[in-house]
Amino acid sequence: MVDFNSTSFHPATFQLTGFPGQEAAHHWISIPFCVVYITAIVGNCTVLCIIWAERRLHQPMYLFLCMLSVNDLGMSLSTLPTVLGIFCFDVTDVAFDACLAQMFFIHSFSNMGSGILLAMSFDRFVAICDPLRYAAILTNPRIVRIGLAVVIRSFSVVLPLPILIKRLPFCRAEALSHAYCLHPDVMRLACADITVNNIYGLCAILFVFGIDLLLIVISYILILMTIFSIASGGQRLKALNACFSHVSSVLILYIPMITVSVIHRYGEKVPPLVHILMSSIYLFVPPVINPIVYSIKTKEIRKSILKMFSR
Repeated sequence: MVDFNSTSFHPATFQLTGFPGQEAAHHWISIPFCVVYITAIVGNCTVLCIIWAERRLHQPMYLFLCMLSVNDLGMSLSTLPTVLGIFCFDVTDVAFDACLAQMFFIHSFSNMGSGILLAMSFDRFVAICDPLRYAAILTNPRIVRIGLAVVIRSFSVVLPLPILIKRLPFCRAEALSHAYCLHPDVMRLACADITVNNIYGLCAILFVFGIDLLLIVISYILILMTIFSIASGGQRLKALNACFSHVSSVLILYIPMITVSVIHRYGEKVPPLVHILMSSIYLFVPPVINPIVYSIKTKEIRKSILKMFSR
């Protein structure tokens, strides 16, 4: 049972949910989750170590890839305590403030991932459309400023979410829908008007993901116009191949994110299992797939990995 604080109307704890009706199989379900976490952590740490060790990889494209790997590690570590707590140790309760902290970091890393992908699209745009000025435009100080701007924007946009949750009273002893805390999931348990939370959450998504996706699409329209103006078919293929990994990362992030946002707000009749699966894909798949895709499709990283294993 969830305990309540009579003075603040905040629950002492929230109850998290794994897979409803499958509690007896939680220990088995923990196996794929452990594999996912190990793969994500090992894969992203490998990418970071290779880029750190190889000075020839200290270039804008790989520095942005480092940012993406750090962000993916942060996303994985944000969900790890509660997910493994439920499936490995049957710990379903999470403290109210701990839940808000987890919610803050999950949404922050998600927003940062979008900003980093936008920065990487700018990198590809400059590399293909203005290659002669590539080194002059994407200098190390400018890359650092871009990274700081992504972090500051993300924290600024997400910080009001726990504040808006704090002002709400909670009167229902219901469980959350997932094994982790998300803003739409927490706010639905409040016994007060959540219009402000809904509006701000939607505006935050449009401001971050909407603008980022629009700019990414515009950059790729310009990239494709430049590519198809190239006479040589081989050069076109090489340019398209250089964008494949980034496009894959964009699709992996945005398709599940948009689906989760729509389901949370308008999918009352959608089965709970669909909510859980789509949220899991949104949070767990990008940190696993991104290092694999970049390791396979990026020649320099692939060569470094093969050299490392050959030793």
